[in-house]
Amino acid sequence: MRNCLVIDLDRCSGCDGCVAACKLENNVDLGVCYNRVHAVGPTGTFPDIEQYWIPLQCQQCENPGCIEVCPTGASYRDEATGVVLVNAEECIGCESCLKGCPYNVRTLNPNTNVVEKCTLCFQRHEEEDWVPACVHNCCCGARYFGDLDDPDSSAAKAVAAAGAENCHQLDDPHGLKPATIYILSAATAAWQGDPVTTDRVSAS
Repeated sequence: MRNCLVIDLDRCSGCDGCVAACKLENNVDLGVCYNRVHAVGPTGTFPDIEQYWIPLQCQQCENPGCIEVCPTGASYRDEATGVVLVNAEECIGCESCLKGCPYNVRTLNPNTNVVEKCTLCFQRHEEEDWVPACVHNCCCGARYFGDLDDPDSSAAKAVAAAGAENCHQLDDPHGLKPATIYILSAATAAWQGDPVTTDRVSAS
C-alpha cells in the first residue's frame, strides 16, 4: 500500500491554500509548518519565461531515513495504511530524524520539543472517504490522494492520465524512494527537481 499525494503542478497557482488548510485542520502551532510551497523560477529569457510552484511535505518514502535513524522508534510506519508517522509520546526531540530526511519536511515544535510533520491527516483515516484537508481545500483542484497501488484511487488515476513523461519525484540520492508524485508537463515548464534538498546525509 502506498498512500500518498499526487500534485499537479500544471494546475497549482502557489496560493498557499494547502498550507492554511493544513494548519487549521491539524491545529499547527505558530512557527511550525507541515507543508510549504516553493516557487521554482522564473527561468529563461523574456518572453520565454517559465515558472511553477511546488508544495513540499512528507514524501512518504518507501525506505524512510527518518525511521532508520530514530533512536526511540518514535518515527514509524502505520502497518494498516503505510503512512509514516511520529509517536509524540516516544519522541525525545533529538532531531535525528531531521538529519535522516533530505527533504527538510520535518519540524521540531519548540513548544513541545516533539518533531512534527505531515501525516496525510491521519486522524481522518477511519473515515469512509479519507481525504487530507489540503486535498479537499485545494481551490485549483491540483491535489489528489490515494493508494498508488490501487488503480481505482484518485491518485493512481491522475498519474495514469498524466502519462509517465509528465510524472516526477524529488531527487533521491540515498535510495529512500519518495512516493509523492508531481505532475508537470513540458508545456508548463521543465522539471527542475527538488528546489530545497539539503546536503543532509541519510542513514544509509
